[in-house]
Amino acid sequence: MGDYLPVVFLVAIAAFLCAAMVTLSWVLGPKKVSSFKESPYECGVAPLGDALQRFPIKFYLVAILFVLFDIEVVFLWSWLTVFKTAPLDFKLFTGAVVAVYMALWILGDAYVLKVGAVDWDDATSIAEEKYEGASFGTVPVRPVTPTTSGAEGTL
Repeated sequence: MGDYLPVVFLVAIAAFLCAAMVTLSWVLGPKKVSSFKESPYECGVAPLGDALQRFPIKFYLVAILFVLFDIEVVFLWSWLTVFKTAPLDFKLFTGAVVAVYMALWILGDAYVLKVGAVDWDDATSIAEEKYEGASFGTVPVRPVTPTTSGAEGTL
């Protein structure tokens, strides 16, 4: 237990500081409530429409693709650090495996680009009939493109 005493002490201090900051901000903070302060805020954009409106899935797809390609870099970086000082048989075997991996990665990247997974234009990826019958008040459902007029692009 003596070896872990500094760690336990550090965790206790961190927990105390966190609790003190939250408590003091609640006690000393302003208490004036207004509709402006209670409204949701997202990057300076006023909330429009209903919370149940359609949300483009492309945001999630781009996030998943980022995670996949980011993890790939983590594995390649660690492999390269070991590769520099490894024996020749290890270099040959892992070099072949990484070559196959990179070929699959390039094929996957080409597929992502081919299917338009990172294309942000909803007008090219959402079928025209999906727009029919949608009603979200004054929120634009379909972005205005150069091929459509402003009256056709909103409901």
